[in-house]
Amino acid sequence: MTGPTGRLAGRVAIVTGAGEGIGRGIARRFLREGAKVVIAEYNEPLGRATAAELEADVGGDVRFVLTDVSDRAQVVAAVNTAKDEFGTVDVLVNNAWSGGGLGRAERKTDAQLDHALRVGFYGPFWAMQAAFPLMKAQGWGRVVNICSLNGVNAHVGSLDYNAAKEALRTLTRTAAREWAPYGVVANVICPAARSAAFERLAQQDPALLAGAAAMNPMGRLGDPEADIGGVAVFLASEDARYLTGNTLFVDGGSHINGVSWAPELPES
Repeated sequence: MTGPTGRLAGRVAIVTGAGEGIGRGIARRFLREGAKVVIAEYNEPLGRATAAELEADVGGDVRFVLTDVSDRAQVVAAVNTAKDEFGTVDVLVNNAWSGGGLGRAERKTDAQLDHALRVGFYGPFWAMQAAFPLMKAQGWGRVVNICSLNGVNAHVGSLDYNAAKEALRTLTRTAAREWAPYGVVANVICPAARSAAFERLAQQDPALLAGAAAMNPMGRLGDPEADIGGVAVFLASEDARYLTGNTLFVDGGSHINGVSWAPELPES
C-alpha cells in the first residue's frame, strides 16, 4: 500500500457501514488521504469505537453518526450532520449491509427480501437523494456504491442480497447518466474482500473462505483498506472525473471465473 498523497484533501465523505470490514477500510484510507469522514453506522458501540480508533491511529476529522440505513429519516439526518459539521458532502460511499443468511430461493420470505431492499437499495437511494443537491450546487460530487459479484453471477443461497445489489447497480447507472451534467459521477465497486458480511457467511459455511480464495486467480481475498480502499480513493478523487456509470471488479480476477463458490443447500 502506498503512502498518503493528499488526493482527498479537504473533501467531505460519508461512509455507511464503516464500523467494520470494507467500510472501515475505506474510511481509514479516506482519512489518510486528507478527507473529513462521517462514519454512518447502526451499531453504536462499534461505530464509536471505530471513530475513536481512526482518530487515534490516523488523525484528521472523523465523526460518528448513529444511522440505520433502513430508516429514511436517519439516512437524511446523517447527510445533514455532514453538512452541519463540515459544510457539504463531496463523497458518498454506500457500503452498509445487514444480511439474512443463506437459503434456497423458494424458502426466502417477504420479510427477508423487504429487509434486503431497504438496507441494500432504499438506504443508498435515500442517501443519494439527500446528498445530490449539495453536490449539484457545488458542481462536484462522487458516489461510490458497494455491490457484489454475488448478484452479477447469481450466486446460490443469497437471492435477497443478490437482488438488492443488482438493483443498486441499476440505480448507480441511472443516476450517473442523469447527474453527469452537474459534475457528479457515480460508480460501483464489486469487491472480493474479507468483508464483515462475508465473515459472517463463512461462519455458517467454513468451506466458503477457503473455496473463495482457492478460486481467486490471485489466491487470496482482498484487504479492505489496501485493496478496496485504494480504488475507492481513486473513484472519490478528481482523477475519476470522466468515469461514471461503471462497475469496477476489485476482486483479484474472481469475476473471470464466474461463480466461485456454491454452498450446499439441501432441498429439505
